[in-house]
Amino acid sequence: MESVKHNWNADDYADNSSAQLQWAEELITKLALKGSESLLDIGCGDGKISAQLARVVKNGHVLGIDSSESMIKRASEQFPPAANPNLSFLQMDATEIHLPRRFDVAFSNAALHWVKDHISVLRGVHSCLKSGGKILFQMGGYGNAAEVFGTIQEIIKNPRWKQYFEVFVPPYYFYKPEDYEVWLLESGFRSGRVELIPKDMQHDRVKGLMGWLRTTWFPYTDCLPAELRDAFLEELVETYSSLHPADALGNIHIKMVRLEVEAYAF
Repeated sequence: MESVKHNWNADDYADNSSAQLQWAEELITKLALKGSESLLDIGCGDGKISAQLARVVKNGHVLGIDSSESMIKRASEQFPPAANPNLSFLQMDATEIHLPRRFDVAFSNAALHWVKDHISVLRGVHSCLKSGGKILFQMGGYGNAAEVFGTIQEIIKNPRWKQYFEVFVPPYYFYKPEDYEVWLLESGFRSGRVELIPKDMQHDRVKGLMGWLRTTWFPYTDCLPAELRDAFLEELVETYSSLHPADALGNIHIKMVRLEVEAYAF
């Protein structure tokens, strides 16, 4: 089962993903890498996190995979093999991983909540991990961005927008730890730690919030005629920021919840 392909704008994502980068940097420290590992980065996006991992494993190798052609194209252009000999990129769906059994670590940050079928992801990862290999994933978890979802649900009830969302189903899957505990066992993993972690995402004023919404909530705006998309986002930003005003420094806050998964192949 292949996950749904999404219409990512790689350049826009690169400009509006500072929170994802910050969380990835925090996650990388938890890997405690020695520097010679072979590492798989699932949902590598524009490649900047894969490049950071490659700098840590100077005597190893990092392969970044993503289902988005535009993301892989940008990553390959930004981090070419000549300048990054231990880093490579490959377009591949997370539910269709077919790679040699050569990886010590499988890593994923802020990507797998776009995937419904995590059993297929885990089985594919298990097939390419060495025995005792480690996974460390962080993704949106149960309750993630609930206030944003609530705001959107109210807006799309408006007659101006309702007609465009009659059959729309949000393509985000925010699972619970108990879901993952079952899937890990079924896929050949020993669970080390599975937990929900609250995060405070901050955006620099209305412009920062607008950039993030445009970049990662495009499944909603893709339902609309092109000439209405900006108006929809403006209404969403105005409504959300009126309900959740900026702090004294002008930052607008989003309550996020991340599902963090650490496990080992057997």
